[in-house]
Amino acid sequence: MTVEEPEPGTERVVAAFDFDGTLSPRDNVVPFLRAAVGTAKVTGALFTIALRLVAAAVDDRRRDAAKAALVRRTLTGYDADRLGNVAEWFATDVVRRHLRAEAVERAEWHRGQGHELVIVSASLSAYLDPIAEHLGFDAALGTDLEVDADGRLTGRLARPNVRRAEKVRRLDAWLGDRPAFVWAYGDSSGDRELFVRADRPVRVGRRPSQRGFLPRR
Repeated sequence: MTVEEPEPGTERVVAAFDFDGTLSPRDNVVPFLRAAVGTAKVTGALFTIALRLVAAAVDDRRRDAAKAALVRRTLTGYDADRLGNVAEWFATDVVRRHLRAEAVERAEWHRGQGHELVIVSASLSAYLDPIAEHLGFDAALGTDLEVDADGRLTGRLARPNVRRAEKVRRLDAWLGDRPAFVWAYGDSSGDRELFVRADRPVRVGRRPSQRGFLPRR
């Protein structure tokens, strides 16, 4: 079976796409934070948590803590409605300028086959949700930010960062009781568990020599 062939006789087929590095060629969290709070504040936060970032670069398990620290130092107290407005603008800009054409074409192929489309990503739900709507995806399963009773961000994540095993948990919760044949598209170690869970994992390369959709058998 080639990567282009559908699965005959399967009633439900789902294509799960990572976002940063897969549907988009870049990481989008820091650009979004810059749009929300400005470059100076983000740069200061990155400097403050520099040691955590170094640790995250050499120890994949520490990335969640580094991300939580960055969110805490940039978005604590931020008005949730205002962030929603920023997210809508940011989503429009990403769709216009920061998507990989071949990834969007691949998603359109799945849609043409009648497959369901879902983004499963550590990127923030604030902008992933409108991006998914723009692209005609059925859902986006991203990292949620906690909002207090006054409508302001607490600076904490509402649920675990959507990486590695959390991607599988979120996808399985979304799939529910209806079984499905799952294609999974991703580019990094954060997609490892999703690849293992998928019926058809597809690794996407970030470097020019690796770009494309290669079936991982």
